[in-house]
This record gives sequence, C-alpha cells and structure tokens, in this order.
Amino acid sequence: MSHPIPTQPSRRHVGNDEDPVETDEWLDALEGTIAASGLSRARFLIERLVGHVRTLGEQHTFSISTPYVNTIRRDQEAPMPGNRETEHRIRAYTQWNAMAMVLRAAKHSNVGGHIASFASAATLYDVGFNHFWRAPSGEHGGDLLFIQGHCSPGIYARAFLLGRLSEDHLDHFRQEVEGRGVSSYPHPWLMPDFWQFPTVSMGLGPLMAIYQARFMKYLHSRGIVRTEGRKTWVFLGDGEMDEPESTGAIGMAARERLEDLIFVVNCNLQRLDGPVRGNGKVMQELETLFKGAGWRVIKLVWGGKWDALLERDHSGALVQRMMEVVDGEYQTYRSQSGAYIREHFFNTPELRAMVADWSDEQIWDLNRGGHDPHKVYAAFREAVRPAGQPTIILAKTVKGYDMGPTAQAANVNHQQKKMLGSDLLAFRDKYALPIRDEDIEDIPYLRFAENAPELQYMRERRMSLGGYLPARRSHASPLPAPALSAFESLLKGTPEGRGMSTTMAFVRLLNILLKDPALSQRIVPIVPDESRTFGMEGLFRQVGIWNQRGQQYTPQDARQLLYYRESESGQVLQEGINEAGGLSDWIAAATSYSTHGEQMVPFYIFYSMFGFQRVGDLIWAAADMRARGFLLGGIAGRTTINGEGLQHEDGHSLVHAAAIPNCVSYDPAFGYELAVIVQDGMRRMFQEQEDVFYYLTVMNENYAHPAMPEGDGVADDIVKGMYSVRRSTSGRRHVVQLMGAGTILNEVIAAAGLLEQDWGIGADIWSAPSFTELARDGQAVQRHNMLHPQEAPREAHVTRLLGSRRGPVIAATDYVRALAEQIRAFVPGRYVVLGTDGFGRSDTRAALRHFFEVDRFWICLAALHALAEDQVLPQQTVADAIAKYGLDPAKPNPVAV
Repeated sequence: MSHPIPTQPSRRHVGNDEDPVETDEWLDALEGTIAASGLSRARFLIERLVGHVRTLGEQHTFSISTPYVNTIRRDQEAPMPGNRETEHRIRAYTQWNAMAMVLRAAKHSNVGGHIASFASAATLYDVGFNHFWRAPSGEHGGDLLFIQGHCSPGIYARAFLLGRLSEDHLDHFRQEVEGRGVSSYPHPWLMPDFWQFPTVSMGLGPLMAIYQARFMKYLHSRGIVRTEGRKTWVFLGDGEMDEPESTGAIGMAARERLEDLIFVVNCNLQRLDGPVRGNGKVMQELETLFKGAGWRVIKLVWGGKWDALLERDHSGALVQRMMEVVDGEYQTYRSQSGAYIREHFFNTPELRAMVADWSDEQIWDLNRGGHDPHKVYAAFREAVRPAGQPTIILAKTVKGYDMGPTAQAANVNHQQKKMLGSDLLAFRDKYALPIRDEDIEDIPYLRFAENAPELQYMRERRMSLGGYLPARRSHASPLPAPALSAFESLLKGTPEGRGMSTTMAFVRLLNILLKDPALSQRIVPIVPDESRTFGMEGLFRQVGIWNQRGQQYTPQDARQLLYYRESESGQVLQEGINEAGGLSDWIAAATSYSTHGEQMVPFYIFYSMFGFQRVGDLIWAAADMRARGFLLGGIAGRTTINGEGLQHEDGHSLVHAAAIPNCVSYDPAFGYELAVIVQDGMRRMFQEQEDVFYYLTVMNENYAHPAMPEGDGVADDIVKGMYSVRRSTSGRRHVVQLMGAGTILNEVIAAAGLLEQDWGIGADIWSAPSFTELARDGQAVQRHNMLHPQEAPREAHVTRLLGSRRGPVIAATDYVRALAEQIRAFVPGRYVVLGTDGFGRSDTRAALRHFFEVDRFWICLAALHALAEDQVLPQQTVADAIAKYGLDPAKPNPVAV
C-alpha cells in the first residue's frame, strides 16, 4: 500500500526519497527504541537488519563512515579536570616559545625550523602531557610516546618552561655541532636522554609504533615485563598518512587486538605544499580505512563553540553542509574572515537564518575540535577506555593556528620561518603575554617565575603521572656474554668429508644461545616467511612461534616432528612475507633496554637482498634509536644464491651497511669466524652496553669449515676485520697476497693452489671478514696521525699485517668492488680488487663466478697480471694463463649495460 505524499516534506527528508512518510515511520521507530532502550539496542537492530537484507541477496556495501561531526556526543563527554585558565596560559607560553625559538634561529642563521605544525597541535599535546601520558616509575612502566617530528619546537618549548632546557639550548635550535643545541627533530642519537623514537622520516613512526605495541604483549606473555595499563600514543599528520608505511600494518594491529595502541592524527588538512585532499575529506577517508581494518575511530571535528548551532539544526541542514564542504574550502575559510564564512559556508536561507543573530566575530570564533581542550580531553578519555581494538583519533585543526592572517591555513606556512610584527603583537594581545611593544621584535622567551602557580601546576601534573616526558633510558641490567669456548662445536670446524653453510652455522650458534641459562629467555629469533629456507624450522617445535592467542587449530603437519607450533609463550616472531614488519619487530626488541628497562637479544634473519635495499630507512631509524642486536642477511652474495636471478642476488648490502656509523658489518666465511664475531657483539652490546648493532651475511653454500687457527691474536684480528689464514711456506721467489671474504674466500684458497702448482708463485692467504671495519680503523689512524704530528705515527691494522709481506695484494669478494676498495689507502704496494659489479642473473655458482670474474681462475689471472705490472713477470705469462684457463678476452664485461 502506498502512502500519500504529504503537503509539507518531512524535515528529515534527505535526497530523492520516494516515500518520505514511510521514512518518517522508520525513523520514529528508531528514535523510540533509542529513548526506551538506548543506542546499543538501536545499533544491534540496525546490524541485524543489514545482515538480514544481505541474506536476501543485497550485496551493496553499506557505508561505514559517519556524519562529519564528533563521534562523542556533547552529553557523553567526560568532564575535564584541572584548571582550565592555568592550562590556557601554559599553552600560550608554550606556543609563543615554540615560535620564538624558530624565529630567532631564522634571524641569526639559515638552519630553518617549523612553526605551523605545532601551532595546530598545541592543544592535543598539552592535554596529553597534563592528564594522560605516564612516565616510567615504580608504579608504572611508562607510556610510549611517538611525537610528530615537525612538532619538536613545541616539545622543546614545554621542556624549557619546566626547566629541563635552558635559553641557550633553545637559542641553538638546530645548531648541535658545539654540543649546546637541540636537534631539529626527535633524534635519540643526538639527544639520548630526551628523545625515544625518531619519527620525522614520515610513515616509519606509525609502523614502528604498531610493532612496539605488539612487542609489549610479547614481553608480557613471556613473563619478562608486566605491561598492563601501558599505552602507545602515536602522533601523526594527515598528510603523513599517505605514506604506505603509515597504514601498512593497521590490519595486523586490529588482528592482534592492540587495544593499548592509540593513533592521534592531526588533521589540519594541509601537507607541505597544499591541501591533503583539496577535493575530498581526509577525515572521512581515514575513518573508512581504519574502521574497515578493525579499529575504533573517534572523530574530533568541531569545538564547543559549534554546540549551540548544532542544537539548532533540527532539520540536519547544518550537518549536511558540513559534509558537503571539501577540505580545500575549509582551509580557505580559516584564511579569510567571519564575513567570508557567513557568505560561503552558511549559503542557504535556512543556514543563514541559523546565524542571523551571530556577529562575524562569533562566526570566526567557531573552533575546530583539536583546539578545544574539553573536546580533546573527552576524546583521549574515551581512547584509553579498553575496547579490544586499537583506536585512532582524527582531530581537526588549523595549520598555523593563531599565527596571524598571513600564515593561518596558508599553503606556504609549513616553510614559514618569519612572522610580521603585527602578527606577533596580535598573538601577544590575544593571550595577554607580558611582552612590551618595544621588545616584540626581539621575540623574547617567556618563563614562569619559580613560585608561579602555572609552573607549580605543570610540575604537579607531571609528577602525578610519574615524571617528565619525553625521556629516554640509556641502560638496563647487563647480560653476560658467553665465553668463546661455549661455541666449541663451531671453533673446531666440520668433520672431514662434511660441509655446511654459514647459515647452518648460525642456526647451530643460535641453538647454543637458546640453551644458555643466562640468556635463553632473552633471545628473540625473528624470521620472515623463510624459516625453512634458512633451515630454522626446528625452532618451531623447540621454542614455538609467539601468538598471544595460542594455536586454535590443528596444524596440517601436526604428526611431523618439526610441526608448525604457535604458542602464547612462544619465542620466535614470524612475520610472514613482511620485511618491514620483521625489521620493526627487531627494532622493538633491539630498543627494549630503553623502552622497557630490560635487555633482549634479537636475531633477525632475512633474505639479504630484501634487507638494506628494502627497508634501509627503517635500519637508519634503528641506528638513530641506538638499537642493539644482530641483523643477518641470509643467502647473501651475488653468486652464492645461484638460481634466483637479478632481483634476489645481493652484491651491495655490505656497502649500504658501511654508510651507517654504528652498524658493525661482517662477511664471515667459516663457522669459527661467525662464533668469534657474535661473541664479541654480545660482549659489546649486552654486557658493556655499547650502542652499536651488527649486520652479518650468511650463505647457503655447503663446504668444509676448518678449525680456528691457533694463536692468541686470531680472535682479535677477526674482530678487527682481517687475519692470516695461511702463509706460503714454499720459499718461492715470487709471492702474492690473496685476500677474500665470505664464500669467495674458498675461491681465493683455490687460486693460491693454482698459482703455486701452475706458475710457481707463492701466495699468502688472508681472510677479511670486514673491509668496513678495516677502513674505519685506517681512517681513524689517518686522522690521529694528522692531529698529532709530533707523536710516533700509528699504523692501520691492514697496513701492519701486510707491511712485512711481499708482492701485490689481490682482494676478491661476492660484493661490488666498492666494498673492498674502502681499504686501498691503507694497503702497501699494488692493490687489485675483484667484485661482482653489475646485475645478477640465474645460473650455477661456477658459471656466475666466471661471469663476474671472481672465481679461482680470474683471481689467479689478476695476481699474475699484477706481478707483470710490477715487472716481476713477463706479460707473456699472463697471456699463457688466459689460454691455459680458457678465458675469453672478448667476453662481455659484466658491468656493461
């Protein structure tokens, strides 16, 4: 039966409604249910209706976005404690000092700085510092706080008010060389007692934070740290959310039910150059994205000054208009005036009537939610309420808030380093700051007197929450490094006729550590979806894969000895096909000494090509965070992983590693080298607590491993990067020095045999597990000698070892020549480097090593040619070798493209 169309359309009529009377009946019924049984009952019924219509064949995806208004209704807002006027004054002083430090730096230097981002977020941070964020104390482990990088001036400004930083610190913002200034952004390496997490490489903060939050659950499940009540707060920009890493792990966060994880997105609608979504609505977009991933979304769109207008909106026209206006328009509104907003936003007779009794000034004062401390407090209070899922707060703000008409919401304000005197005076007058007109151009810093109620309030609030933030711990209780003898099975080599890969040597070493009573519970094995590739599937049964929900299914291979076992107390972190996630796991474990006061010993093994090349930005962030742990590039080398082709064959990761100052990198050839290096790393990182981390390459080629050479200095020389494997004892007239690393050391050893057998040339053999450590040593010696000209000169390790040896030096590795070229300045005499420059490809190892000219024959040829260049041998000998070994002079150059 059809209903007659009423003469007056329903005030709730929206769009092309075919039957508004029927619509009114449904809406009346819904409102009746809400009045009688509450919103939760209404929500249940709506969900049942949606589910039922889908069973009838309707496949339409119902929208999961909500109207463009605050998620928390006014009558549901938690009342804000504390003193509003005092906090308002603290916020004004903080924002002034944040502006002052950047503007003063711009007047006296060219180091730059950012103002507008913190201006938009000042209220968000102020409410958090005053009421929510807990520092480590005897009663609480402390919240983790990821601060948006471009907001650092505001954090410094607050620390200055509290007496944690001096005026001299602020006056040297971004001027750190003399040790007096503060860093541009959150950098733990540069401010190790202040910053905890580096966040300005945008996108990495949210990714790392998700895994930090999950690692807290890992530590709690395994009984190492109690983490109840600890939150991970992550402050982000809406433009930053375009970075793939920002949202790359949000599904995992929901799947793992990280209810103590809170994202706060400062939606000032602007990125660095202009609007984030000029033609759209970024808050709506993010709401849909995160809700779909399983997050709780709290939208904080409008401040309290909108409440009166929203109460007048009986027809929904205002809410509809809020949804219609795109972000680019909202940005323009806040750069104009109240009259402009009246004309362009309140653009219908009904909307104009709504503000007819309002002045242009009142319209201009209509505030956004992120600038209203009461609304912010209510959103934060709801966010900390357990909900079984992570939470994101979308807080709408104005970029450059209160920075004056030339800067507020201006496209250029991200780069703004100067402000007009009139804008500064306007800010001073608005907040009644104690600055004289004649002093305004000096942009003086403001402080509260020692007995001022504002300073007492700030300190009391922080002490009630455990202490000051940001703050970083730099040490934890030391862990004992095992004696080198604990790795005896690796030190004595493989039995005769048997071989193994260095990857398998690592697995044996890891098993030794997992049985060490002082260390076993601290070991964190981390793997991507390649455990079986690395021969590590035995760990599944031995220590289990961590899963906070245990294993709620029977694995397919349950009847096998090494079945896939997940456990709430499991030790292995298995990240699937997710190198960024695995590295973020490793960062969380490698910084546990700081974030949790407990040292963990992480070993993350991955396909080497997908390490530094894939997640190099995260590794650089780990270096900034003073991470401690072991990274292992598995199946390393350009010719060792013989069948996988160009995108899998790694010939350059060690060069990437060399660029990171606190990354100690090695390319071990034998099990005993690996044992010596890991034992030394354990001593340095976990016993002596040096802020370094290790990158080790391990290979999948099986070969015999000799016992460690005898001698007291061998282990020290391995650690330094070079030691003697074998000295020629043939008494030959001519001798060369052959140097190798990793699997190519075996080719070097074979080349020595060819030289002696076929050409009567003696060859000393050297293993160089770390050309990078040799280069760093040599560079340090050079610098010392330059600065101490009247002292006896020091000698680089490589120079000392080779100085008394005869003949040219030939170095060959499975990596690009740049790796071994690092030590050229410290090698006495002629130095020839062979490497695997060029693109990789698939073939046998022998074919690849011939192609890249690093096999025994090419090494032998390079040695003979070097002797000929030194006029020790005739060039005819070189020609004879080319013919003898079937080397084609017309062979394509592997570097050519």
